[in-house]
Amino acid sequence: MTGLLTGRTAIVTGAATGIGLSIAESFHAHGASVVLADRDVDAAQAAAESLGERAIGVECDVTHEASVQSLVDETLWRSGRLDIYVNNAGITRDASLRKMTPDDFDAVIAVHLRGTWLGVRAASAVMRDAGSGSIINMSSLSGKSGNPGQTNYSAAKAGIVGLTKAAAKELAHKGVRVNAIQPGLIRTAMTAAMPPEVFAEREAAIPMKRAGEPHEVAGVALFLASDLSSYMTGAVLEVGGGRLM
Repeated sequence: MTGLLTGRTAIVTGAATGIGLSIAESFHAHGASVVLADRDVDAAQAAAESLGERAIGVECDVTHEASVQSLVDETLWRSGRLDIYVNNAGITRDASLRKMTPDDFDAVIAVHLRGTWLGVRAASAVMRDAGSGSIINMSSLSGKSGNPGQTNYSAAKAGIVGLTKAAAKELAHKGVRVNAIQPGLIRTAMTAAMPPEVFAEREAAIPMKRAGEPHEVAGVALFLASDLSSYMTGAVLEVGGGRLM
């Protein structure tokens, strides 16, 4: 099936690499014009060029209100519409409670939770007026169960679930849908940095006995972005091979 998003415009944050790039690729393949936003503007532009027409790379720091608003404004200036917004940008600053600094905690909360809130707020302001739109927030199974060494990340990802549900209730009557995805162990540069024995241990605990691939998360994002999920809002979809079910 092709063309699920033909004629629509999407923003994906943290789109230069990994899951964000895979989502941008999927949206583009299904007909959307895609704005790939990332702090690394060179990487974002290179990724956009690899997609070809209907794709641009834009610099954005999701922790800054003005930067997020500029991203939305530029998208509207270029295409005149905003139909889909994916809050995917993220970082990790893993450490035990004893070793984690307040700066480590604040940095992760700022990117994931504040960044998602700023994105939801800016995108929904446009979508409310249009009477339609799909916002997709990237949570994590770490936000469901908690991971040792990730008190900051788990807190942020759990917060995104609450934010998603609250925003979904506010915006449903305006035709704007807000849903979340909770990936499990996915093969990305972030998980490649894990010690091999830790990765293997976590992979062995998954009922499907393998890590997921970025395109498997992107497929769920495509579903939530399209009319296939037109009667879904406030949902949290787990993409983890059965882990933590």
